[in-house]
Amino acid sequence: MKSPQEIVQLMMNNDAFSQWMGVEVEEISLGSCQLKMTLNATMLNGFYIAHGGISYSLSDSALAFAANSYGYKCVSVETSISHTRPAKEGSVLRAKAIEKHRGKTIAIYEVVVTDENEKTVALFKGTVHISQEIW
Repeated sequence: MKSPQEIVQLMMNNDAFSQWMGVEVEEISLGSCQLKMTLNATMLNGFYIAHGGISYSLSDSALAFAANSYGYKCVSVETSISHTRPAKEGSVLRAKAIEKHRGKTIAIYEVVVTDENEKTVALFKGTVHISQEIW
């Protein structure tokens, strides 16, 4: 079976959206992942703050990498996010995914998104389906 690092590299190679966002993998282990990215002007909404889809997408990538780290292909079945603080152009966002439950076919993760001052920007929860297909 492939290591978490090998799996994330395979996923990132085909993940044009995470590449566009400039996502960097800072940590990856079984059931956990930390990503980092810097907000640029193309990621802002009309209020000149990060579009909600950016922190959502960063969280979704962290969820995917953490869930798939065991070597079985997983896809999200339900996700939600709460935006707690605005982020501006140049902000460095980090998303840390932590596994809360993993069964045979379902796993649940929490993702906390913080800025460069370690202030919480968003709280994300995701549920994934665990397939029997191996990476």
